[in-house]
Amino acid sequence: MPYQPKRDKHNGLLHFKATQPLAGYWRYFPSPDLAPYVEHYWTVEWDLPEPQLRETLPYPSAHIILEPGAALLGGVNTAKFSRVLEGRSRVLGVKFRPGGLRPFVAQAVSAFTDRVLPLRDVFGAAAEALDQRVLAHADHHAAIAVVESFLRGLNPCPDAAVALAASIVGRIAQDRQIRQVEQIVHAFNISTRKLQRLFSDYVGVSPKWTIQRYRLQEAAERMAAARTLEWATIAIELGYADQAHFIRDFKKVIGRSPADYFKALAPTTSGATVNADPGRQR
Repeated sequence: MPYQPKRDKHNGLLHFKATQPLAGYWRYFPSPDLAPYVEHYWTVEWDLPEPQLRETLPYPSAHIILEPGAALLGGVNTAKFSRVLEGRSRVLGVKFRPGGLRPFVAQAVSAFTDRVLPLRDVFGAAAEALDQRVLAHADHHAAIAVVESFLRGLNPCPDAAVALAASIVGRIAQDRQIRQVEQIVHAFNISTRKLQRLFSDYVGVSPKWTIQRYRLQEAAERMAAARTLEWATIAIELGYADQAHFIRDFKKVIGRSPADYFKALAPTTSGATVNADPGRQR
């Protein structure tokens, strides 16, 4: 079956203007039966005359990563992710919904945070040579069909906590007024302790981290789309008490101040622009 392409601006890619085309990068929605667990499939292909650094600001999602010679499971990455791409290659991945990995594994998702493991170590023989079986297909739809067959074979069990985790993270992502964990506790009528346990078991990071990350994602996306910005206004709208705290958090995660990052934004010269993180974001 053909998979529907996903076209939205949220990709975590750093150092690119919103108007720049992303050649060599595609995303597709999953089949309905896997949609409770999978946010989308992503694939990146590149052919570069010289090595290029790509960076992303990851979302609170785990990923399956398939590239020639490697089949991996990557947990949520709490830091900016960097990778040097070179030569010619391709990667296909699965981006799980926040909480979506949990029905496939036997332990808390936080056990995988900031880790990348061989897929076979997590899923056993069923994952043997999955990279070869998937990447044998140049056609994206055929490759994704192999991935979906693998996922269905793992027999994920329906779990109401998956939907709850995804709903809470979705609320954090969409509602810029969510600035404190206490607001989530009130909005979802859940105790702070239960919320913390839910995020540790199903999402892999804390609610506080998730709130901050989405606010920084929004800041990066605004910079990618804007010509001019008022930093104090952005800080307030993103829930920071003052501009200094916003600058501190942005610099800690991105590696440079908001003003320096915004000033450095410029079109790349690569003939094959990628998602910036074949191993993490998408």
